[in-house]
Amino acid sequence: MKKLLKALSPFAPDDSGACSVLYELGGIVVICDAGGCAGNVCGFDEPRWHEKRSALFSAGLRDMDAILGRDERLVKKLAKVCTQVPEAAFTAVIGTPVPAVIATDFHALERMAEKQTGLPCIALNTDGTKYYDKGAEKAYCALFRRFAREKLPVKPGKVGILGATPLDTGFTHARDIVRAMNCTEAVCFGLDSSLDEIRRVTECEKLYVIAPSGLKAAQELHEHFGIPYETGFPCLPPEVVAQAKEIRGSKTLIIHQQIAANALREQMEDRNADCATWFLFSPDLAREQDFRITGEDMLLETIRDRGYEVIIADNAFRRLLRGWEGTFIPFAHHAVSAELRTDTCAP
Repeated sequence: MKKLLKALSPFAPDDSGACSVLYELGGIVVICDAGGCAGNVCGFDEPRWHEKRSALFSAGLRDMDAILGRDERLVKKLAKVCTQVPEAAFTAVIGTPVPAVIATDFHALERMAEKQTGLPCIALNTDGTKYYDKGAEKAYCALFRRFAREKLPVKPGKVGILGATPLDTGFTHARDIVRAMNCTEAVCFGLDSSLDEIRRVTECEKLYVIAPSGLKAAQELHEHFGIPYETGFPCLPPEVVAQAKEIRGSKTLIIHQQIAANALREQMEDRNADCATWFLFSPDLAREQDFRITGEDMLLETIRDRGYEVIIADNAFRRLLRGWEGTFIPFAHHAVSAELRTDTCAP
């Protein structure tokens, strides 16, 4: 029962994370569900749904389709959609609790879809029980494994950014992220970019990972093509940085995705600040007192035992911290509260 949330709202699940990476890449994305999971993605977890077009569909599974695992019906529907979206570059099937319960063979789905449509297919075995960053991680890895095949000449000054989804940054446009980058050319994979940028990833002089969801893909690209990478979060909210520096020296806890939390602590230059996250946690990016949160009770106990005077986190955490007497600084995290940012992170 560690994952039971009594004060907080549910966080964005892995199928939402996968859809977020694939949303703008020009493919036909099918959420393998009866309609509920697709509604959650489009209504809450994908803010671009209201401003950018995407071929994102629900499979519309009926009871007997789900119970009997009628994959051929799903593939038939997908082939029909392909005739209506002739410009599609690929197809993708995103798992939800329904295919997880009936043990859908996603590799078989890929083969069936490719044979029927003639397009490359990516089938991701997300199940709706994990957090968004696991789904995004699977999507990034699948994309580069499938489409980044050729080693191209490196373009000096070109930087590829991994992890730039609205769920991690709160931004729906790449300009709000890259304006803080000191480089000749920057591309946010999956945000204001196309599948061609995925194919041309080896042109990048360096990869910049701004969320843990992109770390595994960066490591694989470094292993296969020798592309160097580093981590950082160039789009910290200026008002959060300013407030955090004012309380420097207080016992502080920063709660966000790990790379964003680390970046804020570096800006503070404060040894009294610890970082914590509900999501992917890499020991290589952590200091001794950093930790992964496993539940509401665990977090409250840690706050009490360590005596944190300041907490920097999404506004949603205020509900959990009733009774705690300290300074709270809001640091929006879209995957937690669906709160978007309206600031600009750099001039």
